This record gives sequence, structure tokens and C-alpha cells, in this order.
Amino acid sequence: MRTNQKNSTRFGGKKYWINKQIRAAEVRVIGEENEQLGVMPLEQALNLAMEKGLDLVEVSPLAQPPVCKIIDHGKFQYQQSRGEKKVKQLETKCIRLSLKIGQHDMLVKQKQAEKFLTKGHNVKIELRLKGREKAFTFKGKAIEIIKKFADDLGGGYNVDKEIQQLGPILSLTINKK
Repeated sequence: MRTNQKNSTRFGGKKYWINKQIRAAEVRVIGEENEQLGVMPLEQALNLAMEKGLDLVEVSPLAQPPVCKIIDHGKFQYQQSRGEKKVKQLETKCIRLSLKIGQHDMLVKQKQAEKFLTKGHNVKIELRLKGREKAFTFKGKAIEIIKKFADDLGGGYNVDKEIQQLGPILSLTINKK
């Protein structure tokens, strides 16, 4: 990938080539309203962008020919950052419990889970069985603790995945109504 110190991004984000930085001889051009303008020489595409007072941004350099869009570069960067934030919001947060959790610790974890749910995150409640806790006699108690935790959260959530066991871990996934 072509990069230099001037055009590389500080945090590893994707850098898009604009205007004179584009190296291809021919490009496929997309207009302001996402309409296809066709394949044309780079100079013609640059002139078209300049006439409209906008930038030519290379959005797909690996395509044959590379795909460029006529858009204001600042607006394009803003749209890209907003898209990243929306993707980031759909995270699953994990709350880990243990078989010997105290009452106050349970309340602290419940407040944290409520905070995650109000922000729109999915919450995965995990309880890991350790050592002799893995015996069948403790599995019922573990399920009971997870159910009590979920019930104490109140009714502001939907159960996404019922209690399931993967090895020594029992988990329940919930999300906001």
C-alpha cells in the first residue's frame, strides 16, 4: 500500500487518496448523488470535480479501474468517522460473576450492566466454574445466581440467548428492549 509520512494516519485509520495523489490513468467515477458517471481518464475526472468545487476521492483503490467519488473531502472523512462510531456501538459487554459472589459485589455488577444496557450495548452475563465447582451439584446454583442477577436488573431488557454452557462457563446474553 502506498503511504508516506505526510499522508499516513496517526492511529492506523484508513487514508484515502485525493485529487493529484491518485496514481491511476483511468478511474470509475461516482457523482455527488451516488450516480455512476462511468470510466474516464483521471484528468477528465479531476476537471469534473474542480468544476463542481469538490474533491476526487479514491474510495476503492484495488478495483479495476479504481473507484473514485466526487465529494468534499472533509465531509467524506466525517461520514467515515460516523460510520466507525455506529459500528462500535454494537458491542457486547461482558459481566463476569463467580459462584461465591458477595451481595455488594452483585449490586456493583448490576449497576454496571444497567449502564451498558442504557447505552444500547448487549450484555453477556458469564459465570465461570473453577476447580471442584465444575461438579454437577454446583451447576444448579450457578444457574440460580445468573437468573437472580438478571431478575434483579428489572424488566428493561430482552433475553437474547438463554443460559447456555460452554465448558466451565455458563452465560446469558441480554439486550435493551
